[in-house]
Amino acid sequence: MTRFRRLENCVKLTIYYPELESTLALPLHQSLIPAGFPSPADDYMELQLDLNEHLVQNPSATFFAKVKGHSMEDAGIYEGDILVVDRSKEVRNNDIAVCIINGEFTVKRICMNGKQITLVPESRAYQPFEITEEHQFMVWGLVTYVIHKP
Repeated sequence: MTRFRRLENCVKLTIYYPELESTLALPLHQSLIPAGFPSPADDYMELQLDLNEHLVQNPSATFFAKVKGHSMEDAGIYEGDILVVDRSKEVRNNDIAVCIINGEFTVKRICMNGKQITLVPESRAYQPFEITEEHQFMVWGLVTYVIHKP
């Protein structure tokens, strides 16, 4: 029996491949929009924005993942959100990453202390999970953006 408990109630992910051949350029207001009252002096010039160009830095290594679960809510990642995951980026301490542990995907904050790795949920309802030699573990990719419906 291991002294560490099983990673339970983890965030589950559904992985999607981006469709990069198609483009959808949408209007982008050139000036910043204040969170207060709009200025009548603002110019209404618009540019075009393709979200693939903005969110996908490394097309061949980028995937989208839909979140299921609640363990990352304090990091602003909610059930139903879409994660933009870049597999070409190297994970650093405190990054949020998609990991595979014992064959299951999860998203957690990665805390590294020397050779010790701990997966840290961003909710007080869940406990950190220490990775040991007994676990099959891999960082699958770094979360670069979260697409979130307010």
